[in-house]
Amino acid sequence: METRDDVLIRVRNLKKYYNRGTIKALDDVNIDIRKGDVMVVIGPSGSGKSTFLRSLNLLELPTAGSIEFDGEDITQKKVLNKDGKMVKMDLDAHRQKMGMVFQHFNLFPHLTILNNMTLAPIKVKHMDQKLAEEKALKLLDRVGLKDRANAYPIQLSGGQKQRVAIVRALAMEPEVMLFDEPTSALDPEMVGEVLEVMKELAREGMTMVCVTHEMGFAREVGNRLVFMAEGKILEQGEPKEMFANPQTERLKEFFSQVL
Repeated sequence: METRDDVLIRVRNLKKYYNRGTIKALDDVNIDIRKGDVMVVIGPSGSGKSTFLRSLNLLELPTAGSIEFDGEDITQKKVLNKDGKMVKMDLDAHRQKMGMVFQHFNLFPHLTILNNMTLAPIKVKHMDQKLAEEKALKLLDRVGLKDRANAYPIQLSGGQKQRVAIVRALAMEPEVMLFDEPTSALDPEMVGEVLEVMKELAREGMTMVCVTHEMGFAREVGNRLVFMAEGKILEQGEPKEMFANPQTERLKEFFSQVL
């Protein structure tokens, strides 16, 4: 049975409008993301998937609605502290708990892989450099790239860069990982190596929200499937059940085009 403590992120009445409300990228989205969820978000291009994901850590600022993370509404500019005083919301502190992996890696080209990995833990979390490097090397070893620690991003394949991007996010020890179409910029033969890292995270119980076109991953790894179209969540549920028995005509149409 779900309790309030199970919910890591609670989204209510989330709206994101552009062009004076004529474009509704998100149109009244409501969803709970529970600890340990592997939520896979699918839908046609322009359906609001990436806007939804980027709104979770306020890379996109909502037009309206609320996003509670760890019980605190991060859309508020000020919150009550434990002494009952109104203080400025520390959004950066919340963002540190949300690892984000983008479509295009976003590695710093002038830094080695090891320096890419240790920059945020040292600068943001004030971690000792030696400890940060030890943790980074363990994470790189985990994805088979420890031997590339002193290489530069330009020397890595796309799949290798994306594996580095994932473990770079993990170096901050986040509570949730957000993946924004992490395989869509990769050559087909590199997709599997990135999905394998994501599968391993799912097996370990990491809370994940993944926007992806990889239907095999959605079916096999996700425990919740969310279908979006025109800024709305049209259907959600257990992936295998939704693949076998879609309830809406729009989802049936979508599956007919992608499966």
